[in-house]
Amino acid sequence: MASKRKKYEAAQGIGFLSPAMIVIGIFVMSSIVFALYISFHKVNLFTGYYEFIGLDNYKRIFTDTKTRIAFINILSFVAVVVPVQTILALVMAAVLNANIKGKVGFRTIYFLPTLTSSAALTMIFMFLFSLNGPVNQIALDMNILRESINFLNNPRFALKVIMSMNIWSTVPFFMTVYLAGLQEVPKSIYEASDVDGANSFQKFMHITIPQLKPITTFVLLMGIIGTFQMFDQAYIFSNGSGGPENSTLTVALLIYRNAFGQNNTMGFATAMSIVLSIVVFVVSFIAQKLNKSESLY
Repeated sequence: MASKRKKYEAAQGIGFLSPAMIVIGIFVMSSIVFALYISFHKVNLFTGYYEFIGLDNYKRIFTDTKTRIAFINILSFVAVVVPVQTILALVMAAVLNANIKGKVGFRTIYFLPTLTSSAALTMIFMFLFSLNGPVNQIALDMNILRESINFLNNPRFALKVIMSMNIWSTVPFFMTVYLAGLQEVPKSIYEASDVDGANSFQKFMHITIPQLKPITTFVLLMGIIGTFQMFDQAYIFSNGSGGPENSTLTVALLIYRNAFGQNNTMGFATAMSIVLSIVVFVVSFIAQKLNKSESLY
């Protein structure tokens, strides 16, 4: 009797999962297999030309100068943006979770950037950091700068402007995730710490942060994946060129240029995509292990 019931439940489960599995198989798995196939070929999709060239596309990744620059840019981008946005989101969530006046209004205001499109945010930041924009004007008025800096066309600052824009736009979303996580932390733990005489900083370090480790793991993984795939902001900022002097050239932007630009090197672009996926997986795996979220369970 029990065996029949198990078989019935298994059939039910397979029945519910089948539509999703079929869709994933057609649109995801088949795409991955086709991408792997293309990565070993010299391809022209417009003429239908396919020539097997073995590992040449993968070898080119390690010798191509622009590819090396793109990977260095995106690794520095991830190394700065992910920790900063995670720490800021956690601190802001802890502050807004406290009993302060007007916290609902603050939450709404801080969440507004998340509702704005990436293209609009990029245009706003390009205005703010333009040669005659508010940032230069404020710095000049406060005697921080002697003359205006062309942030948008200076290779020293261009990627940093995109970093600040990315942090500003993603922190509100992750702050909301942390706020949801804070609602699940038992208040009894904080009450017990009050009895022991713990101050706010000690509560934050020894209760809030450890209790939110699973949330932090989620934020880190989403941050790493999102920053490695950063494309639209760099594309709009540089008009697709990755300039000035390749300072905003990211891997996703270079993949786009090789796949759909004048180079028309779809095979090479696909090989880059697969290498990028492997890098994202490895970095995400390391971040997850370092955070050790499973230690709470």
